[in-house]
Amino acid sequence: MTELAFSSLALRSDFIGTVADRMWHAWWREAGEPLSTLLGHLREFQNDAIPLGIVAHRDDEFVGSALLIDSDLEERPQYSPWLAALWVEPEARSRGVAAALSDRILAEAAALGHDRVYLCASADKDGYYLARGWEAIERDVGEHRLTVFVKPTGASAG
Repeated sequence: MTELAFSSLALRSDFIGTVADRMWHAWWREAGEPLSTLLGHLREFQNDAIPLGIVAHRDDEFVGSALLIDSDLEERPQYSPWLAALWVEPEARSRGVAAALSDRILAEAAALGHDRVYLCASADKDGYYLARGWEAIERDVGEHRLTVFVKPTGASAG
């Protein structure tokens, strides 16, 4: 089996449609946002600036993705940047792919001079993130009652 690789979404734009599909079905469809809007956003992603995406893949087979964006929670504009839309294909779950994608996003944020990254998740995901070193800083935020987490990147504050 081919080794898992991690690439910038901007450099592997052939994965944009797949990333958009997974994000739309998981988070955007229910909110009534059109898939075309999401595709437009992803096409604007950068290779070395926010917003950026990381794709996990084996050659041309999509395995997962994660984004680094300025803001992911309208109720908390003071927090930035955010790990968002962490997705791993069902057949690849529980194999460390999500943790590796998260680590890649933290490294990208550090390289851009950020000393911490935030994420929000539903309460049922709290245990997963706490076990991986994320600190819960707020709970029950917004209409979806999300938990807000923070994790240091290892970079010095600029």
